[in-house]
Amino acid sequence: MSGDDLEKGAWSPRAPSERLLMTLKMHGAQTSADVGRRQGITGEAARQQLGKLQEDGLVREERRSAGRGRPAVYWHLTDKAQARFPDTHAALTVDILRSISEVLGPEALDRIIAEREGVTLEKYRTAMSGCSDTRDRLEKLAEMRSAEGYMAQVEVDDDGTLRLVENHCPICAAASFCQGFCRAEKAVFQNVLGPNVRIERDEHIVGGGRRCTYLVREGA
Repeated sequence: MSGDDLEKGAWSPRAPSERLLMTLKMHGAQTSADVGRRQGITGEAARQQLGKLQEDGLVREERRSAGRGRPAVYWHLTDKAQARFPDTHAALTVDILRSISEVLGPEALDRIIAEREGVTLEKYRTAMSGCSDTRDRLEKLAEMRSAEGYMAQVEVDDDGTLRLVENHCPICAAASFCQGFCRAEKAVFQNVLGPNVRIERDEHIVGGGRRCTYLVREGA
């Protein structure tokens, strides 16, 4: 798929360029060899495709020194590529939130966020009714968040700490305007995972991170 196709909004994860962008979105900076390995192609084939995406302004290079020898080249998504991932009706959403705050007052916006929090909490609780432990609940949470566009997954650190990873934020514009959305989401996670679980936000897209991550530890 060419850059023109991307600009026209044609989104097909089956297209090679889209798969490469998805790999960088999900896994962060990668070498062409890393990208090729994840895509089942050679590193050289990946490098050629990344070069075309660079010409279209969708990826950029970063050279990292690794001791002796030539620096390794890592590839990142550009802001233009990040915009390929949906932030549904971002400008309209922010305009509506601003109008609510200015016309009805900040308290009205707080009530809207609280209502959204309550509805989301009930939905997640219902979905997790059959889950037996923290890992099961977290996996179900990631599944539901992915269905909502957050590209979520569960990772396990070397020390056994569970980590909820959200590689995308489909409400980033709204959350940037009012971080009450982020606070409400973290509160929902705490409620559905239970009182004996501690949740700590580790990375934050709104704060400039590549993704949002939450460390989940048992034991209050």
